[in-house]
Amino acid sequence: MSIHQIEMVSLDQLVPANHTYRSLKKLLNFTLITKSVKVKTCDLGANGYGKERLIMCLILQFMEDLSDREFERFVADNCSAKWFCDFQLAEKTPDYTTICKFRNLIGTAQMGKLFQEVKRQMVAKNCCSEIFTFIDSTALISKLGLWNERDKAITAGYERLNNEVLSKVSADPEAKIGAKSNKKFWYGFKKHIAVDMQSRMITRVAVTPANVTDADGAKHVMPRSGAVCADKGYVGATREMIRRRVHPMVIKRNNMKDKNVSLDKWITKLRAPYEGIFSKQNNRVRYKGVVKNQGAEFLYAIAHNFRRLLVLNPA
Repeated sequence: MSIHQIEMVSLDQLVPANHTYRSLKKLLNFTLITKSVKVKTCDLGANGYGKERLIMCLILQFMEDLSDREFERFVADNCSAKWFCDFQLAEKTPDYTTICKFRNLIGTAQMGKLFQEVKRQMVAKNCCSEIFTFIDSTALISKLGLWNERDKAITAGYERLNNEVLSKVSADPEAKIGAKSNKKFWYGFKKHIAVDMQSRMITRVAVTPANVTDADGAKHVMPRSGAVCADKGYVGATREMIRRRVHPMVIKRNNMKDKNVSLDKWITKLRAPYEGIFSKQNNRVRYKGVVKNQGAEFLYAIAHNFRRLLVLNPA
């Protein structure tokens, strides 16, 4: 007769003591983070998962950069993910439709409150001062191929496919054609960010149509004090910086009379280490429209700041 040995373990024992998720929960007050979101009712899912756990799921999804379906499998199979989101070992976890419905339920404004609460805790830990702020923008490319839009434009008798025509024929009327130079174009949106140059944490993020200039987009991410370090695309925003009592450290264009070559070279070197922040982020948008992609960028910014916090480790 064979004897089967049964060992009783808890989910907490299965998560390593030095796991990233444990470190985050030690460094941040996630109770305050989840309380920052106000939802009247949240009985989504077969078991009524509750607001707190679904917010943790949403944060974790963007930390790991997973689609809704990928995250459903991830949280069901990963013990550390279950522990982070406060599920029991054998408890049923949310499916992808629950995650999608919850994201639509709270909306972009509430995701912005999540981002602000995380930033507030970073400031309280002296990890974010905004004395010197790096601002820049990057392309967010739509997954739409424009082939159907081209055919619709031809059928309608339009001679060319430009931003004015796209708003009439595109499946995403808010997506536009943007340009970084005479040879570099993309279709979709533009992301503007402000980065604290002390900690490399994202302090502000905004999404606009791709044809919005850097100077016009700067007002969405401009800090309230300190100095702003920016490239020549932000020359047009210099007056707005001065009006807000922010010191402009903006590279001048070559044809400007007051251009100081030595100063501009110094600013360029100062900006160089922060350009790499864009290279680590996915530039393909998940959704249609400015509002939904703004919500996604709030969550991506939270994930970026979590990674920076683990590097700084104020404890």
